[in-house]
Order: sequence, then C-alpha cells, then structure tokens
Amino acid sequence: MQVEKAVPLGESSASLGDEEQTDSFELAVIGLGYVGLPLAREASLVGLRVAGLDLDPRVVEGLNAGHSHVDDVSDEDVARMRAAGFTAYTDDKCLARAQTVVICVPTPLSEDGGPDLGAVTSAARAVAGRLRRGRLVVLESTTYPGTTEEIVRPLLEESGLRAGDDFALAFSPERIDPGNTTHGLRQTPKVVGGCTPSCAAKAAAFYGKLVDTVVQAKGTREAEMAKLLENTYRHVNIALVNELAILCRELHVDVWDAIRCAGTKPFGFQPFRPSAGVGGHCIPIDPNYLSYKVRSIGYEFRFVELAREINAHMPEYVVRRAQDLLNHEGLALHGSRVLLLGVTYKPDVADQREAPAVPVARLLREREAEIAFHDPFVQAWFVDGEAVPRVTDVMAAVRSHDLTILLQDHSAYDLPALGDEARLLFDTRGRIFRPGVEVL
Repeated sequence: MQVEKAVPLGESSASLGDEEQTDSFELAVIGLGYVGLPLAREASLVGLRVAGLDLDPRVVEGLNAGHSHVDDVSDEDVARMRAAGFTAYTDDKCLARAQTVVICVPTPLSEDGGPDLGAVTSAARAVAGRLRRGRLVVLESTTYPGTTEEIVRPLLEESGLRAGDDFALAFSPERIDPGNTTHGLRQTPKVVGGCTPSCAAKAAAFYGKLVDTVVQAKGTREAEMAKLLENTYRHVNIALVNELAILCRELHVDVWDAIRCAGTKPFGFQPFRPSAGVGGHCIPIDPNYLSYKVRSIGYEFRFVELAREINAHMPEYVVRRAQDLLNHEGLALHGSRVLLLGVTYKPDVADQREAPAVPVARLLREREAEIAFHDPFVQAWFVDGEAVPRVTDVMAAVRSHDLTILLQDHSAYDLPALGDEARLLFDTRGRIFRPGVEVL
C-alpha cells in the first residue's frame, strides 16, 4: 500500500487509547447505499469482519437475505459478504462492537440551499453513545470544510472521550463512481485527513487494507475541500460546454466536432460534453456546500452560482429545441406524443438521483405534450408523484411517437437503428450523427 503524505505523521497511532481485542467487528459502516455498501464489500473481501447499519428495514432485510439494492454490488457479492460474516442491522448496538466506524450517510440540500446534516448528526450521536477508547471514526459523507471538526467532533466528545487522545477521528471523501468498472474502490486513491497526525495515521492504516494508494491531506478541512474541488471543477466545466453548445448553434458551429478536435491536444485540455443537465448526487449538489460555507463568511462563489444557473437552464433549452423541431414538421408540442429514452443520470446504471430527465418531463407536461419513457434499468418512473407510461418495444415506440428524445445513451440502445427508425429524433448525448437526427 502506497501512502502519500502531506505532512509528517508524527506520533504513532498506537497512542490513541488502549484498543480492545475482543470486538466482534473490525468495521461498522453506517449507511448502506451507493457509498457504504461498496466499502463494506471491499472490507469483507480482504477478510475484515463487517457490520452494516441502516435505518431502512427493507435494505437490511434484503441484504441479510442476500439481495443487493445497489448497481455496483451484485447479489453474488452480497452472498460472498454474508459468507465472510457480514451482517446488516437497524439497531446501533452493533457500533459498540466495532473497532472502526465509517459514516456514509446522505447529505442532501436543505431548503435554504445548504447541506442537510441531519443524517450526519444522528449518526455521530449514535456513535458517541457506543464509543470506546482506541476506536477510529471516519466521516465519508460529502460536506463543507469544517464539518468534521465543528459538528462531528463535539458530538463524539459528548461521550467523555477526546479525539486524538482517546479515539481517532478523520475525514475521507468518497470517490465512488457508479457503473465505473475501471476505477473501483481499490484502484482509486483514497484521500484521508485526520484531526491530529495520529488520527491520520490510524485512518491511513485502515484504508491501506482496502485501497492501493492512500493520500494524506494536511487535515480534515483540506480533505473535505478536496472532494468539493473535484466536483466543482466538473460542474463548472460542464456548464462551460453547455453554454458553448447554445452559442455554437447560433454561430453555425458543430460543438461536438470542436470538442473532438480540442480533445486531441495531449496536454492542458480535458474534454467535457454538453447534456440535458447534470445529475447524480455529486455534481448538482456538492458545489452548493461550498457556496453555503463561503456565504457564511460574507463572500459569493460566483463561478458556482453561474454554473448552477447555466446547468439548471439546460432542461428548458432541450424542451425549447424539441418544440422547434416539432414546429418545423408542422406540429405543435401541445398534444404531440414525445418519447423519452434513458431517465437515469448516467449510462448503464439504475441511479435516478437528480437526473435531468425529471425537469425535462415536467416541462413537457406543462406544455401538455403526451409523454412516455423507456429505460432498460427503470421499470416504473414517477414525476411529481404521477406515473409516466413505460413502453416495452422501443423500436415500435420510436416509429409511433412524434418525437423521441435520447436523454441517456445506455449501451442497450441500438443507436444507429434509433436514428433510422424514429419519426423525429433529438439526440442530447451527441451519439447519432446522421441525416434527419437533431443533435444538441
């Protein structure tokens, strides 16, 4: 295991209390979703005894029965985890029996646009009630810089134990990319920032069992900022190409070809591509945490605010383009039959979090179009609580609908055939370049 250090480790991690050797679990993971479950799987694969804690009894019952609810973890993976001793719980008593606790709970946006840390504080209180000397606690939930030190640490220290003296506390940003078969948890470097050098050393030693490379940040704030920087970088650059796509259309420039050509430069450029919007938990959500923190000190993060405005506008732009396409064919959007293909936030996953398909469908409904959808990973889809009809025969559907909008380019779709068979096709992914197909 390779460790890249930002600062000297200093004191030994062994100074953090007297670690007991009678624990039933070497790891307890709080939150068994897209981040927590792959972590639990990797730990089980290397031989650690793992417990999982989740508030959803359906998730717990399913996992204990050998069924996964996460794209990147198969039922076969869960069966191997169970054989290695993994057990899921809804009762936080299991935390008292774990040497290391990793918090992987959601941090959605609150009504004021900042992070909702309710799940983080609840998890921290649960850990505090079961905390023992010598333990390691790691927060992986994405949040703003200062959360580990200012929110989590005081809650844990209500136990009477002190971080850095009696137990270790660290932050390690999750880097799970659903559907990515090349860069899994083990292959992706793990950033770790500790409250003290000894906390960092203990966290680095733990993650070194699971990943090939551990990168040590100067502290928890730097590790928290690293995660936000990664996703803010993507957010801003996606906004750049989204706005560029709109401008290129007015300038009669093929933006996709321009990006292709620019992407041949072997240095100084990374290609990003336009889309109907940004989705997933990370890109549309995480940069807002940074904006929230910056506003608290009297500043505005103007790049993030502008990127959010541009990316949030893309569904409206897509629907306007769809209306123009229909008008060109002598049809009104009102009453037209529109088929949406791919309603997840990225290709070849079932994850629908923040998918731009939702605002696109909402806008189409507001304009009284008759919408239907197809997605090989989604059997039922609801927008604002109302079901959207699902077609089963894609090719028959594209022939019968007035307009088909490709929102997600799942590998299951025969894209050339879609281009040939659809009455009218609007490709927002830049995948079907042939006469008669409109490309974003």
